[in-house]
Amino acid sequence: MSKPDRYVSFVGIDGDSNARKLMELLRQHIDDPAKTNRFWELFKGKLERIKQPAETSGFSQDELYLIHAYINNIRELFESYDDQPALELLDRIEAESC
Repeated sequence: MSKPDRYVSFVGIDGDSNARKLMELLRQHIDDPAKTNRFWELFKGKLERIKQPAETSGFSQDELYLIHAYINNIRELFESYDDQPALELLDRIEAESC
């Protein structure tokens, strides 16, 4: 089975679903008071404003946008907790959708 090629088509790539799954994995860390910090608390605010353009200067953000914008921060968090399933999904999202 060949892998989908995002440069040809996004057919066969469920970027939105993968992004939502990754955010669930991320929330398992940043919702833990022992693992969060000021950055992640502000990031949670961004998650709350997803698909609310009135709250984001008319720009409709989604999970995939936030992953793309903060991919290095997200990767660093997952690496610091050796969260291999989350890192694998992040790599997949980066290859297919970012």
